[in-house]
Amino acid sequence: MWRRAWRAVGAWPGFTPVARRLVTIDRWLGRVTRGRVVALGMAPSLMLTTTGRHSGLPRSNPLQFVRDGDSLVVIASNWGGERDPAWAWNLRANPAAQVTLGGQELPVTARETVGEERQRLWDLIVDQWPGYEAYRTRASHRTLRIFRLTP
Repeated sequence: MWRRAWRAVGAWPGFTPVARRLVTIDRWLGRVTRGRVVALGMAPSLMLTTTGRHSGLPRSNPLQFVRDGDSLVVIASNWGGERDPAWAWNLRANPAAQVTLGGQELPVTARETVGEERQRLWDLIVDQWPGYEAYRTRASHRTLRIFRLTP
C-alpha cells in the first residue's frame, strides 16, 4: 500500500513545485527533531551536513535515502533541475560530512558511485521513490549523481 501511494504522489505533476517550497520547513523540522522527522515524515530521510566549498560553513539539507548494507545512499537530483545541487558539489570538494538520522549524528565519508554499482543503487532508489524517473527525464542533459555515505 505504501509503495502504491508513493507511486501516485510521484506521478502527480504538481508534486515537485509544492515539495520544493517545503524544503525550508524540512530543514527546520530536521534541526528541531534532530533528524527524527525529515521530509515531513513522508519518506525515509536524513539531514546531510556538508562543508560549503566556497564558504567553509556547514550546509544542511534534508534528503531521501536508501540503505545499502551499512551505507546510506542519496541522489543529487535537484528535483530534475538544470544543475547538481550545491550539496553534491560540496561533497565532491570535501567528502567528509555528517548525517543526522533518528536523533543521532553520524560522521560519514561520501563516494560518488559509477558503473554497475550506480545502476544497482539507481534501481533501489527508484523502487523507493518512482518520482526520480521523472527527475531523470527533466534533467536529461546531465547524469543524476548518486553518493554512497559510509560511516
